[in-house]
Amino acid sequence: MNEITEDQVLNRLTALCARGEHCEGEMREKMRRWGVDTDTQDRIIAYLVANQYVDDERFTRFFIKDKMQFNKWGRRKIEQALFAKRVKDEISQPLLDEIGKNEWKGILLPLLKAKQKSITTGTPYEQKAKLMKFALSRGFTMDIIRACMDVSDME
Repeated sequence: MNEITEDQVLNRLTALCARGEHCEGEMREKMRRWGVDTDTQDRIIAYLVANQYVDDERFTRFFIKDKMQFNKWGRRKIEQALFAKRVKDEISQPLLDEIGKNEWKGILLPLLKAKQKSITTGTPYEQKAKLMKFALSRGFTMDIIRACMDVSDME
């Protein structure tokens, strides 16, 4: 494979960042796969950050909003995804802390109601366990799950 120049890497990454939000971890991973040395990676990342192509806080805000709204993920699953993208806890935790319990409940409650309709077998205890397992798999915390299950012993 041909050696990729620093200018080519910079051009590719700026074009990529112009099309959508990306974090520093994603950019470093791309450069690692392209075989770019760490000194060059540092220079390119510094350029991308200085020129606001990459902003981890901005990326994290959009990522959290997107995963809550479209994927219906809970806090834990979002935290894991951000960790996998190498977003620092100092950035992600305060942004996740801004989200109130009512917002998480607003996402989980309709999911539980829909799931409850599909669970037709088993004792009430087993049905409740299946609902809890479902909510945990979506990344919701136990306090949110319990609050929604109380409401969801629902109608």
